[in-house]
Amino acid sequence: MGLGLYKEGSGISATRFLISQGAKVVVTDLKTAEDLKIQIKRLGALVDKIEFVLGNHREKDFENVDMIVKNPGVPRASKYLQIASKNKIPIETDISLFFKLVNRKKIIGITGTRGKSTTTTLIYEIISSVDKNVILGGNITSSPLTKLNKMKKGALAILELSSWMLESLEDPKLSPHIAVFTNIYPDHLNTYSGIDDYAAAKENIFSHQNLQDYVILNRDNRFTKKMGSHAPSKRFWFSMKEFKSENGCYLNGDNIYFRLDGQERKILSVKDIKIPGKHNIENVLAAVCACSVYGIAPVKIKKGIKSFSGIADRLELIKYSQGIKYYNDTTSTTPEAGIAALDALGDNKKKNIILIAGGSDKGLDFKPWIKEIKKYCKAVVLLSGTGTDKIKKIMPSNMEITEVKSMVDAIGVSKSFVKRGDIILLSPACASFGMFVNEFDRGEQFRKVVFKLK
Repeated sequence: MGLGLYKEGSGISATRFLISQGAKVVVTDLKTAEDLKIQIKRLGALVDKIEFVLGNHREKDFENVDMIVKNPGVPRASKYLQIASKNKIPIETDISLFFKLVNRKKIIGITGTRGKSTTTTLIYEIISSVDKNVILGGNITSSPLTKLNKMKKGALAILELSSWMLESLEDPKLSPHIAVFTNIYPDHLNTYSGIDDYAAAKENIFSHQNLQDYVILNRDNRFTKKMGSHAPSKRFWFSMKEFKSENGCYLNGDNIYFRLDGQERKILSVKDIKIPGKHNIENVLAAVCACSVYGIAPVKIKKGIKSFSGIADRLELIKYSQGIKYYNDTTSTTPEAGIAALDALGDNKKKNIILIAGGSDKGLDFKPWIKEIKKYCKAVVLLSGTGTDKIKKIMPSNMEITEVKSMVDAIGVSKSFVKRGDIILLSPACASFGMFVNEFDRGEQFRKVVFKLK
């Protein structure tokens, strides 16, 4: 249910895997064959083994089958999933199947509203520098089902897990052996009843652990700090300030320390971190803690962090030309992520940022983000969408604001405001639906237009 659009995403990977196991597969998607033509082409000769129901769903496909494998993004309230439940048909995702088919002790899972992709990749880079038998997958655009053969040979899986993916682990009561929880901020409130409902879905990352497992939580975030009080596993904290006695990772001055059973060890200095922003120090703390718990030597952790320059689409410096820097932060899909980007790059003494923002609304509060815009931005270029409609109503009247309907126009308008020493920053604080296929398409369009500039 939901073929998806990513090359190695949940839907297409589950389809390939199920056919390889001899299943008779029906692929149903509300998108049309035209919408999915690239994805269908990727299936190659397997197309002849699949029954496609595209542009709609049929009730009978949710009544007389052995299993539903849904794309994680399909909402729980879908009437078709309710039909399946009434007929006692098991509902899985690629993630729940993966957890059932591999040794759970070989899984490190990472979740959170912000920072999970950077933290996941950093953990992967550090551990893979020591042990090549490791895979990266999950919400980071690649389903772990594509790497099952490697897992059967004893590989370690490092998985970014979204709230939707974690929902599918609730009924089978499954959690990873090592769970990392970066933070909770309001997000996806257009699909959850409120932040508590959203946080409860995230909590599945550790709620089914036991005393042989480990959970690493942000001590500075009020939601994750509260969750830590009822963690059923060995609890470790990470924090931007020193805390007493408990196990975990913390910042003291300019140095990062790891504490285990009262023994403290300096791992590295903040000066060793290349990626910008206070939020990335938090991501490093989480990664250091996870790698230390896993047993990676401090010298290897420090080396991995010193060589890490970030990942695509997250505060990614893509061009420096004629004194102007162009940053792609397309995965900033919440106001909190937008604030982190402005704080990392901004100079409130001279307002050096032309911000490209806006898009589709997720039911979030933009007011705190707009306060930061007033501090750091000389102009704002808004991409059309439901979120932009909300933003325009609360933007200050003295702010330079232009709404556009394409990325070419967004960069063209931004260039009209820019001078040497300025930054053109794509950090939308909104979802991408409408103008773009997804947030990665948004970032790729930004990248292509910028690279064409002379």
